[in-house]
Amino acid sequence: MKGEKMQAKNGSTVSVHYRGTLSDGNEFDNSRLRGETLQFEIGSGRMISGFNDAVVGMKVGETKTITLDPENAYGHHNPAATESIPREVFGPEFEFVKGGTVRGNGPHGVFYAKILDYDDTNVKLDLNHPLAGQDLTFEIELVSVEGAHAVAADEAYDWNKSMKKAELYEIAKARNLAVNSKSTKAQIIEALEA
Repeated sequence: MKGEKMQAKNGSTVSVHYRGTLSDGNEFDNSRLRGETLQFEIGSGRMISGFNDAVVGMKVGETKTITLDPENAYGHHNPAATESIPREVFGPEFEFVKGGTVRGNGPHGVFYAKILDYDDTNVKLDLNHPLAGQDLTFEIELVSVEGAHAVAADEAYDWNKSMKKAELYEIAKARNLAVNSKSTKAQIIEALEA
């Protein structure tokens, strides 16, 4: 497969460059400015679903632009996702700013929260992801594909009805068909046969 354009599929470890913008055009993230690609395994659950699904079927060197609604990005803003915690957790030197972002460690790893309010004893935090409720646009460039799940682009076009739904989904995505991870196997086969 050396020399052929490699294509990303479920289980592939990929490296991408990306630029993320809000609906008003303001940039919120850019891997090129950090000088390093983002690497992740497709289907591992590490990435937001819309970003993960967009990379499936891309070929090395390909760039695409997608816009994700909140359901396929960081979810809708949940007004109940707040918590008051003791001010002493932050330490005596911490400078509190309403609307400021703080970083913490929780049972599921690192998280970010916005300071809604504070007083002498407590700090009220908004635990929603800072980008929750927003439509996000990503320009994604597939830089590399690694692993046993990498396939040459022309291999992605052979299929049959006895294949697993996940395999059919990857082939349909490679053909840029209108399917998503919620499509049934029958819907994917129908799209492939059209």
